[in-house]
Amino acid sequence: MSNVPASTDERQVALSFLARADVDVLAAAWEAIANRPAVEILRQPEFGLVMARGRIGGGGAPFNLGEVTVTRAAVKFASGETGYGHILGRDRRRAHLVACFDALWQRVDHRADVEDAVIRPVRRQAADADATMTAETAATRVNFFTMVRGEDP
Repeated sequence: MSNVPASTDERQVALSFLARADVDVLAAAWEAIANRPAVEILRQPEFGLVMARGRIGGGGAPFNLGEVTVTRAAVKFASGETGYGHILGRDRRRAHLVACFDALWQRVDHRADVEDAVIRPVRRQAADADATMTAETAATRVNFFTMVRGEDP
């Protein structure tokens, strides 16, 4: 009942939303889980830098934009699941909780709990932010048109 094969894509999507979650949301969700497994820390949360890369116009040649601070952590459950947490910024607790939820998401008996408590609310929040930005952008849209002048042949 511990490891259930999930596709790499599914886990990446889950991790992307876990990494966006607020530390208070993660902490509250972790405390709400009734039968949490014992957590062994494989890698204490630690800070580092990674190079952020960008592209002009989304399709140009990549260039080094600059370094950003990240925090990473790794945990393991007694049942064998290993979780990894990588987040932007310097927040040891949040990186540790992301790693715990990553490991917990891999368990069939807890996946729905992780989805309901953390991933769906963060996904909904991201969708709301996108909708707000789309609406704000649409409000500034200018429609250009060409009028045909009477003296043109």
